[in-house]
Amino acid sequence: MGPSLNIAALTRRTGVPADTIRKWEQRYGVLSPQRTAGGQRRYTEIDVARIEWLKARIHEGYRIGEAAALLGTKAIAPSTPSELRKAFVEATKASDVEGLGHLVDQTLALASLEDALTNVLAPALVEVGEEWQAGAVTVAQEHLASSTVRAALQKLLADARASVRGVAVLACAPGERHEIGLMMLAVLLRSDGWQVAFLGADTPLEDAVQLAAGIGARALCLSAATEEVARSARDGIDSQHLPASLEVTIGGRGTEVQDISEVIGRLRSVAA
Repeated sequence: MGPSLNIAALTRRTGVPADTIRKWEQRYGVLSPQRTAGGQRRYTEIDVARIEWLKARIHEGYRIGEAAALLGTKAIAPSTPSELRKAFVEATKASDVEGLGHLVDQTLALASLEDALTNVLAPALVEVGEEWQAGAVTVAQEHLASSTVRAALQKLLADARASVRGVAVLACAPGERHEIGLMMLAVLLRSDGWQVAFLGADTPLEDAVQLAAGIGARALCLSAATEEVARSARDGIDSQHLPASLEVTIGGRGTEVQDISEVIGRLRSVAA
């Protein structure tokens, strides 16, 4: 639909005063109205949606500057998990560096941390991987998407929290180099009150167990993306001398424990 609403009509539709709309438009650039020959502003249904989106964010507690930054310059900012996933994949295919960073920030801002990671970013990365296998995404584009998410997760891990449940050691099993899923678990455990020791990719089991025992960890979580890696990790753990107080969980796409929420629930029972 073309621009047909004047500012009075926009105010009636959204409930936002005309002076406020002009201020948002001029200060934050959230609207780009066209003008009539006489210089009057004319707005579209997309402008209505943008104002309503900003109102919703302000109601959630965001300042207008923060909400405007999240909205950006695109027509209507995605807000549901499916919209965010789709936008993330599209930005990956377009090699849109700025857009990917913006979408990750928006996802983390608009959803609970667990929803953001498990319902948006994790499945979006899986879809990007499937697009790469189908030849629709290049290796460089897949790495761009992964590195953008990884950078956000590293920032979240740097946010120190009090340890109320104990220490959890997180490592990728030997031969496993995909660590983003494990990083997501680390972030969620940190927010759930665990102190996290993140060891990363391809960690020797003996070293992981030794470190866990040395720091008095209550949990050791190993990630495995394939059945072969998971089977090898289980065999390796069975051969280790484990402290009686150490709970070991092997999870990931190559195991029966693929739900991050299930892992967190298991560890909560350990810490209870």
